Amino acid sequence: MCGNNMSAPLPAIVPAARKATAAVVFLHGLGDTGYGWAEAFAGIRIPHVKYIFPHAPTMPVSLNMRMSMPSWFDIYGLSPDADEDEAGIKRASENLKTLIEQEVRNGIPSHRIILGGFSQGGALSLYTALTTQQKLAGVIALSSWLPLRKSFPQAAANGANKDMHVLQCHGDADPLVPLMFGTQTAEKMKSLINPANMAFKTYRGLPHSTCPEEMVDVKRFIEKHLPAVSDE
Repeated sequence: MCGNNMSAPLPAIVPAARKATAAVVFLHGLGDTGYGWAEAFAGIRIPHVKYIFPHAPTMPVSLNMRMSMPSWFDIYGLSPDADEDEAGIKRASENLKTLIEQEVRNGIPSHRIILGGFSQGGALSLYTALTTQQKLAGVIALSSWLPLRKSFPQAAANGANKDMHVLQCHGDADPLVPLMFGTQTAEKMKSLINPANMAFKTYRGLPHSTCPEEMVDVKRFIEKHLPAVSDE
């Protein structure tokens, strides 16, 4: 493979319709790109919010017979006791923190930024939000899990987001990331953040994908936690 495997195209952007005073950074799942999610969020956009959809670098993925595909980190297996790519998860998390810092330098404070993602992207968002010292508005995790869960609560000891708001959504017919992973993650999250700020929603018959009802819930969460500010 040519080039270094951390190279990826620039993120897809859905710009704010007026001055951006808040941002959503949303990470796609394994083998995907940010473009499809940019389209999905364009349908629920809020005028003062900028939406950023990074693309994962291409790398060989153990789960898929070492085939190269867009992936935030390597995945060895999908069972609860599968080994995890600790170095890759931490490296990807640092890259995500750098992207947040770029937005802060662009004038959007971190507490006006929501991190989110689908599946592997949601997993990276949860891990990053719990371990960063950047205070965030919240996290949206769709069809996801918490990676390196045995490293918590120690890994979150210096985190700035004990009171962040989290929306976790999961289909009850997910064959890839079973609903059990989602419920276990929600319970773990309640022990790491203020449990009153943790919302876990399930969707009947939904496989490993999204649906209009879920996207409405996502929009409501963003509207609530990234409200318009008076100087717009």
